[in-house]
Formats: sequence, C-alpha cells, structure tokens
Amino acid sequence: MKGSGQERYYLIREDILPEGVLKTVQAKELLARGEVKTIHEAVEQVGLSRSAFYKYKDGIYPLSKLERDRIVTISMDLEHRAGILSKVLSMIAQLEGNVLTIHQTIPLQGMANVVISVETSTMVDGVQELMSELHKLQGVNRAVIIGQGG
Repeated sequence: MKGSGQERYYLIREDILPEGVLKTVQAKELLARGEVKTIHEAVEQVGLSRSAFYKYKDGIYPLSKLERDRIVTISMDLEHRAGILSKVLSMIAQLEGNVLTIHQTIPLQGMANVVISVETSTMVDGVQELMSELHKLQGVNRAVIIGQGG
C-alpha cells in the first residue's frame, strides 16, 4: 500500500521475478565481487539499463538460507539510567555479536523499551549465552527474543 509509511517485504521465488530485477541482483553481485568497477560496466555486462538498475537497486537483496539464522531481534525493558544501554551494547560486542539496528522508545515511568537486532554469526557461544548475559545485567528488567531470521 503506497503512502502507508510502512515498508512491507515479501519472499519471492527467483523464477517468477521480472528479468530487470534479476539482472539488478546480478549487477550488484558483479560490483560486490569487484569484477567490475562501475555501475555502467555492471549493467552493460548483464544487459540492463541504468535506469532499471537505479529503480531496483535499493529494494532487492539475495536471501541465503545461512543468513536467515544469523539475526536475532531482542526486545528489552531497560531502566532509564545513564549507561544501561551502553552496558548492553558492550556486552554484545564482547560476545562478538554485531548490532544491526537499535530502536528505543522514550522512557515512561522510568523504563524504556529497546529493540535490538544482532547478527550472531560470529558469536562463539551463540544466542543462549547472549540471553543469559542480558538477564544478568543490572538495569535490564526484561529481555525476550521476538524474532529470529534474516
């Protein structure tokens, strides 16, 4: 729905995608691998117009099955005190997690809800250790996984 302000995502099988979208992915892959140096070279190699590339480039990304299991989204209620979020982020970094997104609400009645997406592929101990450590942190009143995948 255009104009709703909220993005919607779909998982679509490759064989039913329009040719322009598929060629955009191919061009992006050529650029990412360094096989071509410019967008002009990439679109020329795959047989795509530059206008089509620019139309689709920010909206299409390959989804590998491996990547789907690498991201965890955690909702937390944090006490509204200086340094609590910083401690959470430091702990995630120490466990070798990579914070992808952070959304924090305005604190109400001394609590702020924070939703963090973390890439866990480089973490040695994984999501269970992450959750265990979060529950131990002073100032974290609630921490629950609200999503896993990519």
